[in-house]
Amino acid sequence: MRIEIHSIEETQALAQAIARLCQNKHVVITLDGDLGAGKTTWTKAFGKALGVTSTINSPTFTILKSYTQGNGQPLHHIDAYRLEGASQDLGFEDCFDEGITVVEWSEFIQDQLPEDRLSLSFEEGIDENRVITMEAKGDVSKSILEGYHD
Repeated sequence: MRIEIHSIEETQALAQAIARLCQNKHVVITLDGDLGAGKTTWTKAFGKALGVTSTINSPTFTILKSYTQGNGQPLHHIDAYRLEGASQDLGFEDCFDEGITVVEWSEFIQDQLPEDRLSLSFEEGIDENRVITMEAKGDVSKSILEGYHD
């Protein structure tokens, strides 16, 4: 599914809509695209829609940050950018088994990702224009994508 985005507000609205569909589910969402494509902006709006009250920012240097959703479940935020070329198992499976996990730069940890995941790819355009391609891989992510209406 391809979605055209024309503003930060539309990016935030997409994140909020997906968050509503993810509530009370265990799901992994991968976000890929160039630097500045909107991945962290999307994640901030996504977390806020899930009831996270802490400030969400990119975990580029810590790699993983965990937050508490409004329902008490965890929201894990992984930034795998600095893991390019890493071959060791970093124990992310624990994150993938509870709550919701958002992974930026997932291509760097492809071998560790669960099969069932919702993948969003951000393509930059001019100004705030973006094309976001969403792909479901597995039953849980398919149910989320099927529930989305733009």
